Amino acid sequence: MLSFEQKLAVIESFPELQRKDVSLGRTNFHYEESAHEKKSVVHHLHPNGNGYVFAGLVPGIATDDKGLVNIRDYSEDELRSLIAKSISALAIAPPEKPESKKKKKRKPPQEERWIGPDNAVLTLLFEEDLWYLYADLNLESAFETYEEAEIYLQEEQFTRA
Repeated sequence: MLSFEQKLAVIESFPELQRKDVSLGRTNFHYEESAHEKKSVVHHLHPNGNGYVFAGLVPGIATDDKGLVNIRDYSEDELRSLIAKSISALAIAPPEKPESKKKKKRKPPQEERWIGPDNAVLTLLFEEDLWYLYADLNLESAFETYEEAEIYLQEEQFTRA
């Protein structure tokens, strides 16, 4: 196991890391050029030799639920390699999230004619936030949405004129 001073020497050999002393004699090292919100590479390096390296973005490295690896028993080469991989992973911008692909809803017409069995004609009309279904001047039904009216008409074997 490397001592605190030996681990510190390895970590400080990475000029891109900035030291941040924290409570209880522990030290963190940040990578300010990170392309991610995460900037901490070395977390809570303690004078007893214990500490953590963030490897949550490094494929093939087992981490805890915070993406950290305990480096207590790491050799110099292992520590150097892990830190280099962590910095490399943080330097790569995360993939852009695809814009939500909204289904293009076709805007329903304000009035439609539907033809059904025996050539019956119904008129679907949008008025005052509701869809009304008329047979000539007689109101047959009312629907809250166009989709509800469309489903009803299709179930009754009507088609758009």
